[in-house]
Amino acid sequence: MNPRLAQTSAPVLPTLAERWSPRAFDDAHEFPEGALRGVFEAARWAPSASNTQPWRFILARRGSDSFAKIEAQLMGFNQMWAGTAAALIVNVAETADAEGNARPWAEYDLGQAVAHLSIQAQSEGYHLHQMGGFDRDGISAAFDLEARLVPVSITAVGAIGSADSLPEALRERELAPRSRFDLDDIMLVRD
Repeated sequence: MNPRLAQTSAPVLPTLAERWSPRAFDDAHEFPEGALRGVFEAARWAPSASNTQPWRFILARRGSDSFAKIEAQLMGFNQMWAGTAAALIVNVAETADAEGNARPWAEYDLGQAVAHLSIQAQSEGYHLHQMGGFDRDGISAAFDLEARLVPVSITAVGAIGSADSLPEALRERELAPRSRFDLDDIMLVRD
């Protein structure tokens, strides 16, 4: 049995069952210019409240100044592994429009865009790992973001690497079978 394949209680698309969040990336893999265009195109076509499309992205390839700025803002274990990803993506929610009107669903809509991006990347043979452990104010300052542009998460993306490249504690997590709550445990009401 493949410990990375989701053991689902009902059939799901193979791309969903195969998706997982590695920490070991191939540090020799690079994205040529335009290689992630389909990934961002999938994000662009995600649904949003009133079609506001409140998602913005910062794409930084390993070796660039932008990559170094993002990597410097990572916290904890994320600093130990994320630097080997071929690219880092800062996922930004536009929480107000240009006139200052609040967009209360911006973070939800950004989440949908990132989900689309994730599934497209998986279908193209790339792997991603989402991170919340980073200094949001540091990212905002590093990229001179307006107050209405809020960094919500960072995504590491690239080709899968060897778990042997990870420190022991992370290697164990990398190789452990995937787990999720049972379907009944996440349903508050099911009529």
